[in-house]
Amino acid sequence: MGGGNGQKAKMARERNLEKQKGAKGSQLEANKKAMNIQCKVCMQTFICTTSEVKCKEHAEAKHPKSDLFTCFPHLKN
Repeated sequence: MGGGNGQKAKMARERNLEKQKGAKGSQLEANKKAMNIQCKVCMQTFICTTSEVKCKEHAEAKHPKSDLFTCFPHLKN
């Protein structure tokens, strides 16, 4: 007995709800992994999309005595 259309629809809604929960979530983990540019003087990390201009601003503001390439050796390329 049982297993009518109402029960099937309820089960389908529950399954779909579980699938949708997996798609949503926090972006924090992905952002942590993307922080792969690091100032070699103060070890501050920057997200991978940081431009050379932002790196230069950081070096001038935080480390005026150090060279840009001392802070960010990856910019030499």
